[in-house]
Amino acid sequence: MVVRTGEQYLQSISNRSKVEIYVMGREVKDVTKHPFLKPSVMSFKATFDAAWEEDTKELGRAWSPYLEEEINRFNHIHRSPDDLAAKVKLLRKLSHKTGACFQRCVGWDSLNTLHIVTTMMAKKGKTEVRDRFVEYLKYVQKNDLALAGAMTDAKGIRNLKPSQQPNKNAYLRITEVTKDGIYVSGAKANITGVAATEEMVVLPTRAMGPEDKDYAVAFAIPTDTEGVKIVVGRQLNDARRMEEGEIDGLPYFYNHEGLVIFDNVFVPMNRVFLAGEWEYTGTLVEIFSAYHRQGYGGCKAGLGDVIIGASADLAKQIGVDRASHVQDKLTEMIFLTETMYSAGIAASLNAVKMCDNCWWVNPMHANVTKHLVARFPSQIAQLSIDLAGGIVGTAPSEWDLKNPKLKEYISRYLQGAEDFTAEDRLRMVRLVENVSMGVAFQIESVHGAGSPAAQRIMFSRLYDLNFAQEVAKKLAGRKSEVKFTSKAEPWRESQSEAEAKEAGLKS
Repeated sequence: MVVRTGEQYLQSISNRSKVEIYVMGREVKDVTKHPFLKPSVMSFKATFDAAWEEDTKELGRAWSPYLEEEINRFNHIHRSPDDLAAKVKLLRKLSHKTGACFQRCVGWDSLNTLHIVTTMMAKKGKTEVRDRFVEYLKYVQKNDLALAGAMTDAKGIRNLKPSQQPNKNAYLRITEVTKDGIYVSGAKANITGVAATEEMVVLPTRAMGPEDKDYAVAFAIPTDTEGVKIVVGRQLNDARRMEEGEIDGLPYFYNHEGLVIFDNVFVPMNRVFLAGEWEYTGTLVEIFSAYHRQGYGGCKAGLGDVIIGASADLAKQIGVDRASHVQDKLTEMIFLTETMYSAGIAASLNAVKMCDNCWWVNPMHANVTKHLVARFPSQIAQLSIDLAGGIVGTAPSEWDLKNPKLKEYISRYLQGAEDFTAEDRLRMVRLVENVSMGVAFQIESVHGAGSPAAQRIMFSRLYDLNFAQEVAKKLAGRKSEVKFTSKAEPWRESQSEAEAKEAGLKS
């Protein structure tokens, strides 16, 4: 059995000696005990617990043909459309248990991306890269490692390519190549959960040309590596976790992002998957982006469920739960949530077979999923605030509630219906505030896995507008050159599908 428990995960990350982790300017030695990061660690822990708890065990595990045994699904290579659907369902269910991002998805999507890309490379003669990746995959699965996916670069001036940047480290780059490995310098920004991980899988953030070959780099290293510095970013209401309360800051589960600095870091050659092969960067980015956009249909729907439940409870607490306008708002929130989820499931079940036992999400549906996610959480949050009332932004602190001189007053004036206490209301108000207006539901929904503009670009690439015009001409009785095929959708083949077909992987 290679499926670890949550406690085993906690033990593995409690003692580090090389990586430098900073929170608000101060170095953190043990992320499992630091009040700022502990909620993030506990959210990560939930992904390990899921493989053991009865209600999530089936979704939380998968069979690995590489090890011939069960593994944690978060390190699994998708082998069917059902596997991809299980991913979306698992993410929704885990959101119910954490009310936060559990931060393990980017590493999972990175593994699946490299699985396809290195298979393509092997078909074109680079079999040693594929062999390296398979050995790394086995290592990850056997040890049930917590991975961060590190893709987003600092980027500098956005309209310049990596090689054109005045700051040569605006994108992570190879500074030296030796017979034993490579040295890299630069940074990766907004990396989800990175301080709570054991390994980082690093990928290029954009398509590149031959002039950018030093920036075309993909590899994996332990998070605890010499020269790695992690600066944990600030989030809404994050300092509340330092207060060691139990209501205001939701100290049980949360998430974080970090700026990861690579200060002349050495990567052994057996962990290098791209080193100058710029021609694969476009395909890699397209494959990864679609994988990650599909998953948002699960986790954001799960957080939507949390907000819907809290909003309904708050409406009941103040006696308006049966009002028609309240029911209309809750219904609208349900519609928005289920639409995101439906798109994620569609992206899974209409998947693309890229090689033997190798499945990629449907690229059109995946991009539609993320575009819905970029829009709907803000609408859900607005409705939840409407239902909860202005108290979401003005409620007294839990310390006021616990102050003996104030408790009697606050308990009297914060209470609504007799069946609920002032503390019941404050707890639910804080849940709405921290979840609906938090990074995981609001900002990440817009910019995670690419901004809305990136999805719209993919729509125009994938949708065959000329075909649709020819169909319309035919139906209007005009001269038409339409050629019908067995395919129902007017979609073009994606770049990644074309690459797989060229490599002889996809028929």
